[in-house]
Amino acid sequence: MDDKQFNLIAKALSDPQRFALLRRVAREEEVGCKTLVAQFPIRQATISHHMKELMTAGLVEGRRAGQCMYFRSRPDVLSTYLREVQRRVSRTAPRKGPAAAKA
Repeated sequence: MDDKQFNLIAKALSDPQRFALLRRVAREEEVGCKTLVAQFPIRQATISHHMKELMTAGLVEGRRAGQCMYFRSRPDVLSTYLREVQRRVSRTAPRKGPAAAKA
């Protein structure tokens, strides 16, 4: 996983509302935007924004049917991210960037 996708996922997961939406979508095969709007106390535009961020990060995929969007989670991407977190924080992981120069 490259740094760009790693950082997009980390950012997407750092927002509690986005994380809650991901959890909700992951519970079913597919969830419609209208269902999410009915179940979360936030505006449809805010849900759409959060879902766009989750899609950009690769954690969910969307399917349009007329004016409705339907979302499904991508557990393979989340699993890859979790393995990458473990690799990056392990004691044997190679260090990169400014922190490596200080070590």
